[in-house]
Amino acid sequence: MSTVVSIVIYGIIMGGVYGLIAMGLTLQYGVGKILNVSHGEFLMLSAMTSCVLVQAGVHPLLTFVICLPAAFILGFVLNITLYRWLRKFSKDDATFESNAMLMSFGLYFILSNIGLKLWGTLSKSYQFFNYPAKILGTTIAVNRLISLGFAVVFIVAFFLFLNKTRMGKSIRATSQSTAAAAMMGIRINRTMAICFGAGGLLAAAAGVLIGMSFSPTSQIGISNTVIALIVVVLGGMGSIPGAVLGGVLIGLVGQAVSFIDSSLVTVVYYLMIIILLLLRPKGLLGR
Repeated sequence: MSTVVSIVIYGIIMGGVYGLIAMGLTLQYGVGKILNVSHGEFLMLSAMTSCVLVQAGVHPLLTFVICLPAAFILGFVLNITLYRWLRKFSKDDATFESNAMLMSFGLYFILSNIGLKLWGTLSKSYQFFNYPAKILGTTIAVNRLISLGFAVVFIVAFFLFLNKTRMGKSIRATSQSTAAAAMMGIRINRTMAICFGAGGLLAAAAGVLIGMSFSPTSQIGISNTVIALIVVVLGGMGSIPGAVLGGVLIGLVGQAVSFIDSSLVTVVYYLMIIILLLLRPKGLLGR
């Protein structure tokens, strides 16, 4: 029983982090049609930066105030420069989408090598509420419970932002029809830039949470990008609720398989995607 409880709790904790990463990626693709392969590098830079800041004496919670705005600004600037230029000179949407993915590969190599140059291959970590708590007979580190709490807060806040604010309505309208949104007076370029920046912010939030609970390295970016892609496909391309649902499912499955054999986790992930693509190509909540 304690093993089942442990799998469920740790699965939900990881699912919250995966959901954050996937929400950012599906926002960037759902609105701007940019399949951002460099998405995980925003997480990596944030995780490593937060660890370095805490080791330098900054309170762990203050790293949110530093890392998240920095990630948003970086994503916003990249969109209004590189991707806007690329969109301008692409002959159609399909050409832009393929070229944007190729450009994101370039950004991946640049950002990952920046991380490698700054921090090498060694892991970074710090102590923050790193003591055990008993839940239903299972021992859980308190810092991971705190990470789950923050993940839930960010997810709820983002849902409220999308559904209750004027900008959120503009984002939803743009994702449904760019032409119709433009006819209604929505500034499409600004909305797309904000979406790309917000996607980077959500990845950075996940990065800070990973730095709070684990020992990240400069090489964690690509693996988290792959997980985010799997979660997005599982939940449904462009579906924010699907990203959260997919993240929780992947977290639970990953923890359950890790209990049996950790080397099989990635294999099971891809088997899930293959089966889903055969039975429901649009994902669980895709339309």
